[in-house]
Amino acid sequence: MPQVEVDGRTLALSNLEKVLYPAAGFTKGQVIDYYARIAPVMLPHLEGRPITLKRYPNGVDDKFFYEKNCPQHRPEWMRTLPVEAKGWNSRAQKGTIIQYCLIDEPAALVWTANMAALELHPGLQLEDDLSRPTYVVFDLDPGAPADVVQCAQVALWIRELFDHLGLQSVIKTSGSKGLQLYLPLNTPATFEDTSGFSQAVAQLLEKQHPKDVVSVQTKEKRTGKVLVDWYQNTDFKTTVAVYSLRARERPTVSTPLTWDEVETVHKEGDASLVVFEAEDTLARVQEHGDLFAPLVELEQALPKLG
Repeated sequence: MPQVEVDGRTLALSNLEKVLYPAAGFTKGQVIDYYARIAPVMLPHLEGRPITLKRYPNGVDDKFFYEKNCPQHRPEWMRTLPVEAKGWNSRAQKGTIIQYCLIDEPAALVWTANMAALELHPGLQLEDDLSRPTYVVFDLDPGAPADVVQCAQVALWIRELFDHLGLQSVIKTSGSKGLQLYLPLNTPATFEDTSGFSQAVAQLLEKQHPKDVVSVQTKEKRTGKVLVDWYQNTDFKTTVAVYSLRARERPTVSTPLTWDEVETVHKEGDASLVVFEAEDTLARVQEHGDLFAPLVELEQALPKLG
């Protein structure tokens, strides 16, 4: 079993030639290599947050499972975050302590990659105050035949609203079907505040654009529309991390976008313009740096709507 040194940590790696993305021939070794290389920009978005692992031990075409409790055979140096099960995990008995993984150094990210945790899903809060979200997220999820082009239009409407409120937002691909727009806060706010705000935004958009937007998750209402999913803004929800791989046919990545790119997708009607795989995303970081840096750096107060 090969061993590697990552910032002074010795890690044993396994099954590096195992293909986890059969359609692309993308191996476990390549998954680990991607996470090792993306770590400098990804870690600031994971540090101090409870992380749910989505593991695919036999690749994306086989069974997967979510793992909230950090595996017991984790390295002794890997930190965990104890969280009492309340809203966080409705399947756990109230009062149960969940030990979430904390991924706050490159070796921890490499270790989870070696566990075939293809997707990483962080909470919206930090370990120093689990009652306080640091951002608001809007998951823009298209109902077929709508696609990411329609999501781009909805994202631009939300940005226009935030511009009017004097707020800066950032956006990324989901790495799957849609887009995810974030409003950085990093100022005092409760989940009640952010949930109410996001619901109000979603309902306002639905009222203004009823043919294009829906704010409820009822399947029959979503055909050809974009769901502005505000339900993510609760203390027990997670959203896939920026720079995380996705368990799709190919190794696509949840990748930050510029707003110019969002406008171009909408104008040209070409969803393929914002599909990025692992090497694409690494190249984009070389060109743009971390387009999501405002999510951890920018301080904005949550406005009152109405």
